[in-house]
Amino acid sequence: MITIISGSCKHQKTVFIPDNPLPVAFGDPFVLKTNNKYYLYGTTGGKAGFEAYSSDNLKDWKPEGDVYYGNNTNGWGNGAYWAPEVYEKEGKYYMFYSAQWKDNPNNEKENFKVGVAVANNPLGPFTDLSNKPIFDPGYPIIDANVYFENGKAYLYYSRCCYKHAVDSEVSAWAKEKGWYNEIEESWIYGVELKPDFSGIIGQPVVLLKPPVDMNNEHTKWESRSVLAKEANRRWNEGSVLFKDKDVYYMMYSANHFAGEYYAIGYATAQSPLGPFTKSVHNPVLEKNNIVTGTGHNSIIPDPDGKGWLCIYHGRTEKTGNDRQVFIDRMVIDKNGVLKVEGPTVSTK
Repeated sequence: MITIISGSCKHQKTVFIPDNPLPVAFGDPFVLKTNNKYYLYGTTGGKAGFEAYSSDNLKDWKPEGDVYYGNNTNGWGNGAYWAPEVYEKEGKYYMFYSAQWKDNPNNEKENFKVGVAVANNPLGPFTDLSNKPIFDPGYPIIDANVYFENGKAYLYYSRCCYKHAVDSEVSAWAKEKGWYNEIEESWIYGVELKPDFSGIIGQPVVLLKPPVDMNNEHTKWESRSVLAKEANRRWNEGSVLFKDKDVYYMMYSANHFAGEYYAIGYATAQSPLGPFTKSVHNPVLEKNNIVTGTGHNSIIPDPDGKGWLCIYHGRTEKTGNDRQVFIDRMVIDKNGVLKVEGPTVSTK
C-alpha cells in the first residue's frame, strides 16, 4: 500500500499495489474488514479447524493462530474443514464453513455439510451455534457464502460432485474415448437463511451449473479438467455474491481445485436468487506462465474506493502443490464487465 500525493497536500489517494504471493499458505481465502483491520481466514490442509492472520494494510500479515477448533462444545464435524468465511452481525462474528459430518450411517465417502459458529471477536474462539449442520439437503455440500440485504441473509453453497453424474456432450465424448464412464458435476445453489442462522427458509434454488454443450466458445473453459483427462468431474463452486450498482455479480470457480486449470468466472442477475447469466467474458482469472490453479476467491472494496480487490489462491513453481494467497485489483467497467487484473507476482 502506498500513498500518492497529487496536486496539493490536501488531496491524497491510497493505492493498493499487489505484493504476490502473500506469505500465507491458505486455500479458499476470505478477508473480513472490521474496526479498520483486515482478517484473513482459509483452508489449512488436514487441520481440524481454522487459523487466521491479521493486517493493517493488506501487505504485512500477522499470524494469529487457531480461531476455531472442530472439537469445540458443539462440534459436529470429524474432518475436511474447508472454506471458512466470517461475517459481523450485531456485534458478533459468525463463521460459516464446511466439514465432514460425523453423523454418517451409510459411511458415505463425502458427507460434507455446512455449519456456522459464533464468537465475540474476529479471532474467536468460535463455537458452533448447534451440534449439527445448518441443514441437510440430502447430498454433500461445501463452500458457504452469505449475502446480506434488506434485513435478509442468503446462503450460497456448492453441491458436491459425489454421486451426481450428469449427461452432457462432454460426458458422452469422454465415454466414447474410453476415458470415463460418467462425469459427475457440482452445482451452485442459493437459499434464504433464517435470521438466527438456525436453518433455511424455503427450498434451495439451482443458480449455476457447468454447460451442457462442449464446444461453446464462452463456456468450454469449464470442461478443461475433463478435456485434459485430469478428472471425471466438472465443477461450479466457491461462489461469492456482491452487488455493484443494480446488478448482482456471482463469481465462481470451475475445474479441479488441485489442478492447473482451476479458474474463475462470473454471472449476473437482477435479484439475489437469480436467474443468473454467465458472462461471455469468462474466465476472468486463469493460469499464466507463472501462476496456476487460480481460484476460490473472495472480494473486498479497494482501499481507494474505486474498485474491488480479488483474494484467491494459486500456485507457483516455488510454492509447489501448496496453495498460496494472492490479492489483485478488480474493476467493473462502464459496461458492467468485470475484470481481474491478475494473476500477478511481485518482482521484489
